[in-house]
Amino acid sequence: MNEAKKEEYTLRQTSQIKFAHINIIARDFQKLADFYNKVFNCEIVSPERNLSGDWLSKGTGVEHAKLKGVHLKLPCCNNNGPTLEIHQYENILDNYLAVVNRKGFGHIAFEVEDLISKVNEVVSYGGDKIGEVSNIQIEGVGILNFICVTDPERNIIELQHWDKK
Repeated sequence: MNEAKKEEYTLRQTSQIKFAHINIIARDFQKLADFYNKVFNCEIVSPERNLSGDWLSKGTGVEHAKLKGVHLKLPCCNNNGPTLEIHQYENILDNYLAVVNRKGFGHIAFEVEDLISKVNEVVSYGGDKIGEVSNIQIEGVGILNFICVTDPERNIIELQHWDKK
């Protein structure tokens, strides 16, 4: 192995990588943050963001980028992350169909105690059902019970409950 390759390998091997956040672009970030807070107990991590400037446009590739938003602490995580980041751009492109088999990022998943109650809660806070509750035996793990639902802005959420062996 030549010296350049050794150095590159060493850098990759010693670098610390941390999963930081998942981002949802919303039409109404406050309403969507409220949904995730009420339904999934995701708590807001201060401060609220109000971002704009050349630095944002340069990093995102969006001309005249301006956004507002929040980070939400995910269940079972601390304030150091990872978080659910919900942003609302001043100019939003609304040109995709939220379907489970669409290319790209597909969904966020939450493991819940009571699947049916959580589905009803999602619907009561403005979400919707995509599928029906289904299950499968996963050898060596248990029985996975799941359903795909959406939040009020049609982002896909998988709800799952495991019956462990």
